[in-house]
Amino acid sequence: MANHQSAKKRIRQNEVRRIHNRYFAVTTRNAVRKLRALTDKKDAEEMLPEVSSMLDKLAKRNIIHKNKAANIKSKLTKHIAAM
Repeated sequence: MANHQSAKKRIRQNEVRRIHNRYFAVTTRNAVRKLRALTDKKDAEEMLPEVSSMLDKLAKRNIIHKNKAANIKSKLTKHIAAM
């Protein structure tokens, strides 16, 4: 286990950041699921920019990879266009 004060602090900080990042990742994942479950095209088109913004923020903070965010946004756009 950590013996130095700075190492103990780093462990505390990492735990707080992990929980913080997990919250945003789960919130975004639930928003993506909710968008995929919509059947009305108009509602889905209104929700898409919000979900895309959430994905971009996750990618910017390195919570998910930027290519994963791009792939999800692309699939969502195709899904809505096919409605």
